[in-house]
Amino acid sequence: MTVDQYAWWRQALELAGGYRELTHDQLLQLGPSADSPESGFFRNRPFKDAPLVPVAIWRDASGTIFCLQNDKEAEADKVWNYACRNPITEALYHSVLAGGAWPDEPPSVAKEHNLPPNTGDLHKDLASELAAEKETVERFLKKPIETQEQADQAGVWAKRLAGIAKKADEQFTVEKRPWLDGGNAVDEKWRDVRTESSGLAKKLKKHGEAWLQEQDRLEQERQRKAREEAARIQREAEAAAQRAADAARGAEEEKARREADTSPGIASLFAQESEQEAKRLEAEKEADRLAQQAADAQREALARPVFAGRTGAKVSLHTYWVAKITDYDALVLALKNDPEVRDAVEKVAGRLARNKDATLPAGMERVPDKRAA
Repeated sequence: MTVDQYAWWRQALELAGGYRELTHDQLLQLGPSADSPESGFFRNRPFKDAPLVPVAIWRDASGTIFCLQNDKEAEADKVWNYACRNPITEALYHSVLAGGAWPDEPPSVAKEHNLPPNTGDLHKDLASELAAEKETVERFLKKPIETQEQADQAGVWAKRLAGIAKKADEQFTVEKRPWLDGGNAVDEKWRDVRTESSGLAKKLKKHGEAWLQEQDRLEQERQRKAREEAARIQREAEAAAQRAADAARGAEEEKARREADTSPGIASLFAQESEQEAKRLEAEKEADRLAQQAADAQREALARPVFAGRTGAKVSLHTYWVAKITDYDALVLALKNDPEVRDAVEKVAGRLARNKDATLPAGMERVPDKRAA
């Protein structure tokens, strides 16, 4: 019997949806093969902050493992720790090798804007990069996000803009340190690069928030329906199990009756016993089928992650606890000894809401507020 060396990869690819990164729970679902290289097509980051490159792993007839990373020989064990979480299709593997882009990769502004090479002046280089990014991002922000690929691009793009902001912040700090007395000049120099890159990164995340919220709503609805279907199938399975038990009892009773009956109609009794036995077998088969179907339905009801981007550039809905004032007078009365007064009540309530361990006073409650982050 021929063993399909690509079975693990195919299952991982189905869970990943073609190129998306597998979650920890999905890796556990795939089983122990996630601990050793499996044959298939993946993508890997050779070192921190390095571009993603395509990876192919396969075995020959003798079981020897071969690995190509970006079309160059590599050690499968060294790439597997990251690559195992990132299965891709064979078509995408060949597309990227041929110069194509990853589906979740934002446009390359360096190519589009013909950016000059590094000048050695970090401020000029980052300012040029930001100017190119800003123009492209603003076009992207004019249209709503409608696909998973666009949401992924927004997440990775936000990471790229946040990277510019981080470099600007780091260099800003370095340059300002010896200029504490003349810091205003440095503030003016770096303000636009820092704030605009950070602001664009936040806008990109906010831009994807409505899409993520809709995906979250759809996922909650899917889970609700799946739970209802699982409950329905479970009831059918229990009913089938009861029918199987009844059939088994009927078969035993018919057998006992035949053995106790010495009348000439023995052939007829034997036929009745056979019919009861057939009913028992059919009932047990139906019960087993429904039991398996119920188990499958329970797995279908499990939550699936909703996010955009990838590791290091992932955007998902985070739950933020905010205050919802239900009885203003009661709340003010409960806070009457607080040094802050009416205009500060909302602020105090918000602080209490964010502390999930805080005991809430009368007149308010803690409610979730999901935002892109």
